[in-house]
Amino acid sequence: MQTQDYQALDRTHHLHPFTDFKALGEEGSRVVTHAEGVYLRDSEGNRILDGMAGLWCVNLGYGRRELVEAATAQLEQLPYYNTFFKTTHPPAVRLAEKLCKLAPSHINQVFFTGSGSEANDTVLRMVRRYWALKGRPDKQWIIGRENGYHGSTLAGMSLGGMAPMHAQGGPCVPGIAHIRQPYWFGEGQGMSPEAFGRECAAALEAKILELGEDRVAAFIAEPVQGAGGAIMPPESYWPAVKKVLAKYDILLVVDEVICGFGRLGEWFGSQHYGLEPDLMPVAKGLSSGYLPIGGVLVGDRVAETLVEEGGEFFHGFTYSGHPTCAAVALKNLELLEAEGVVDRVREDLGSYLAERWASLADHPIVGEARSLGLMAALELVADKTTGQRFDKSLGAGNLCRDLCFASGLVMRSVGDTMIIAPPLVIRREEIDELVELARRALDETARRLTHAPHMQEEPTA
Repeated sequence: MQTQDYQALDRTHHLHPFTDFKALGEEGSRVVTHAEGVYLRDSEGNRILDGMAGLWCVNLGYGRRELVEAATAQLEQLPYYNTFFKTTHPPAVRLAEKLCKLAPSHINQVFFTGSGSEANDTVLRMVRRYWALKGRPDKQWIIGRENGYHGSTLAGMSLGGMAPMHAQGGPCVPGIAHIRQPYWFGEGQGMSPEAFGRECAAALEAKILELGEDRVAAFIAEPVQGAGGAIMPPESYWPAVKKVLAKYDILLVVDEVICGFGRLGEWFGSQHYGLEPDLMPVAKGLSSGYLPIGGVLVGDRVAETLVEEGGEFFHGFTYSGHPTCAAVALKNLELLEAEGVVDRVREDLGSYLAERWASLADHPIVGEARSLGLMAALELVADKTTGQRFDKSLGAGNLCRDLCFASGLVMRSVGDTMIIAPPLVIRREEIDELVELARRALDETARRLTHAPHMQEEPTA
């Protein structure tokens, strides 16, 4: 089959996630056929550097034979069995043990799911169940952040704070509120990052008092907002948030679906920021994306209550702890550990990417270049001095994204914020290539936008 054959079948039979179906049908899908290391190959033979590690998940890179062999061995022995009805199996037990060894010391239990969205559905159920068992059933409210992302199931979408998703989702799950995000470049201009971070944390306390401290169950947030635009909070933010939560006896849920398993140079983003979450949803890098698996790492405070005071927890999934997925995830974690991948991100690659990425800050349409570990972002602006954005009708971010693809780089756009999160096994010379490809795309984006009929919009921040 040729590219156009796949595109025709795709157009006729396949509805893609987060997609304008009509527009994609008119343009035609990109058909990816092979991958190795940090590179993809499409059906036209083009080599593309995957600057997004699939969808934030291929931490070990593509083509790892060890993961294929782990899956094959498990498929031959026990391809599937459920973990309902007082049953378990070795892969789920061993993976749970490994995760608890890697997690902060107060976390010693895991509830398995099939994805990050399912993990956050579980969080919602588990938080409310915990407070009911503690004799405080009125503690129902969960506070999230505007522009936060916690999945696209009904509960995940509700916990997240993305307005376009809420607009299409119908009535959200009740008892969920949102506060401002710690997005200094977009919303904190005119303040120091430190003052802005404290102000965003103060918004959490204000919301708690508005809802009533006896009614607030938990605060959920990503260490770094991933899908929202690789938003790295000011250093003052998380310490101030911790004080607020401790003051009002509210659970902390840290969504590690993107930041977990080495992305920020620690096994979990919580460790980078010195957090002690009560619940940590995980997925993506857990298996390097080779097979779908997720879970919730449960702190002792919550787990002991669920176990000792609980009775049956009426929640779970057909594929909770799927043996083949668990076997691959376990091998993935063993390889990350044996090869020192997380240490290399912290001690070498993160700082190298920061240095090379910062070189893009001098580009005429870049207002900010920021990075942490192997996650980075560029803010596209029409005026570097004022931070004035491009007119939204120009679609600057989408234009830059498409030009990146055309030049051989996957770089994602979130509005006019460009983001990358490459595989953690990327080498220095591949980082150099990534930055050079990004600069070329920026050059061409600037050239095209310069000749657009409506260059700028008034700043909104």
